[in-house]
Amino acid sequence: MSITCLPRLIKFEVKRCGFILASTPRFAIIQTASITSKEWRDPNIKKPAPWPYKTKRFNLFRAHYESTIKRFDENTKVIVVDGNIASGKGAFAKELAEAFDMHFVPEPTLEKIYLTAYGYDLRQLNPIVPPSFKICDIETFYKNPHHQNVAKFQFDMYMLRLEAYIDALAHLLNTGQGIVMERSAFGDFVFVEAMYKAGYLSKQVKDFYYEITKVTLDELMKPHLIIYLDVNPEVILERIKNRNNPAEVNSPVLNKNYLQSIDDFYKQQYLKEFLNHSEVLIYDWNNYGDVEVVVEDIERIDFDRFTKYDSQMKDWRKRNDWEWGYYRQRYTNRKDLILSYGVINKPKIHEVYHPGEEWKEYLEILNKIPGEKYSEGFNPMAGDSVLFKTENKGYWYGGINRTLR
Repeated sequence: MSITCLPRLIKFEVKRCGFILASTPRFAIIQTASITSKEWRDPNIKKPAPWPYKTKRFNLFRAHYESTIKRFDENTKVIVVDGNIASGKGAFAKELAEAFDMHFVPEPTLEKIYLTAYGYDLRQLNPIVPPSFKICDIETFYKNPHHQNVAKFQFDMYMLRLEAYIDALAHLLNTGQGIVMERSAFGDFVFVEAMYKAGYLSKQVKDFYYEITKVTLDELMKPHLIIYLDVNPEVILERIKNRNNPAEVNSPVLNKNYLQSIDDFYKQQYLKEFLNHSEVLIYDWNNYGDVEVVVEDIERIDFDRFTKYDSQMKDWRKRNDWEWGYYRQRYTNRKDLILSYGVINKPKIHEVYHPGEEWKEYLEILNKIPGEKYSEGFNPMAGDSVLFKTENKGYWYGGINRTLR
């Protein structure tokens, strides 16, 4: 059985996921429990200025007088835009963020790991580094999905998405501004499942991946709203052809079966599961669509209709300002702690393990690169002044100032 809605909404099989959104006329008055677009918001509402969390720590002492919830309004929400490869989610999410005056968070790229703070591209070391340290980026994966470090590539992507989500929560809690994200750590597993189904990842790697997500995702507050842009694999292949990226066009990975697997895991697992936590909207985006129509649909959602007995929005029901302050401190100041939960060594899973002798060889190579011998900001060879400097700016692990490696 299926239900057909207006053209902007997908024709969806209820028996597979159990949800559908019917369109109704726009309300003349926007409820305060709903997200409100810029044109409907009252510009005269006063609230505290954003806390400068990137330069000023929010600590226990400041929590006594620095309120978190006083910055909140109806738009203090997290929206995640998901979709298949080449679905148009990036441009859509950016336009949606603009419509609601929210902070746009693009999908992270691996350059954050492979480009050092001093501008050096670690991929240049590929010819001389040990095998387990040869970098597999997205283009390498598209060209050779059986590369020995494909598993490391996918784990890197997960950690980057995890970090981006933590940063997004820190921004929301310190400023009150809502977030629109392009994908998130919660939906990362669909790529792991698709890669496993295609034979690019082993069962051991997949099981290990879920060990890491189990201890890291529980630390996060789930999004208020997930929007899925649904595009048929045939249309995606045509879009990939039109944007003419050689790594994509000639890839043995980006075929109909692989793209269909991603779509299936999104609909049959990810979206279905998040019906228990968030609002979910699905749009037929084969011919793109009108973002303004989506804005109107979002404005009609009453996010406050759930009670304390409902699982939806449970993460966003805190007892008082003090509890909000606890999470604000955690996401603002202790991001490194949450990320460290994902650093688990499994010597028996060779696809994600670096042997000790290779670590030694790799560190010897890194030590010759300005900026990689010590943590960021503590490298005199790269021009850093270390006089009177005591605070580490980043999470430093294993001799490399990176999130994961």
